[in-house]
Amino acid sequence: MQSFTHDGFDLFFIDEGQGDPILLIHGFASTHYVNWVVPGWVKTLRDAGFRVIALDNRGHGSSTKSHDRDDYTPAKMAGDAAALLEHLNVSKAHVMGYSMGARISAFLALGHPEKVATLILGGLGLGMTEGVGEWDEIAEALLARDPASIQSERGQMFRRFADQTKSDREALAACIATSRELLTPQDAGRITAPTLIAVGTRDDIAGSPQGLADLLPNGIAFAIERRDHMLAVGDRTFKARALAFLEEHPLDRT
Repeated sequence: MQSFTHDGFDLFFIDEGQGDPILLIHGFASTHYVNWVVPGWVKTLRDAGFRVIALDNRGHGSSTKSHDRDDYTPAKMAGDAAALLEHLNVSKAHVMGYSMGARISAFLALGHPEKVATLILGGLGLGMTEGVGEWDEIAEALLARDPASIQSERGQMFRRFADQTKSDREALAACIATSRELLTPQDAGRITAPTLIAVGTRDDIAGSPQGLADLLPNGIAFAIERRDHMLAVGDRTFKARALAFLEEHPLDRT
């Protein structure tokens, strides 16, 4: 992995392949490796002729951890993504995010629209504007001394995931407190880049993909059949639809 420094954080990333660039932004408690390498996205996109760039978000993976919740607003995390593109002298890229990464991608499109050619938002639909439920239980689960004491099923799921990825759980608890900032429907309407919204039909977190697509000037919804929030990531039909979407919307460097 390579690294660069932005806003006081050492941010680690990969940069593989040739062709039009696509920036991948992973979800909460994940890493570039867990979200994009293991499910085959990096290989799929590289084999399709793309230059694949994927970072570990601040507080995650190999990147610097902070326990200050003010460091994890979507705008600041989107600023890291924009700074990475600047660091690599990439003026415009396709951008793909999953779950929290989808929210960061949307904020990137709002804050730096000139850098975003297209968006692929996975694992987050109308929850982008309406919220995705009560998540204080996630922070409590992450900070619990004894995992057996966690009562919430969703809390147990994310605690297991954080432990599997050997994450800094205090950093993640800070992140979950502020990274869920909502877009207003009006803000969503300002995202003009062609956008594919893909959500599993068994995902009880993301919200309706069609509902979000209806708010966007150029939004397209895609249902990932029989997949929940965790299993939708590597689904082959999701990969096929994403590749078709990218082919339909080639990068315009003007």
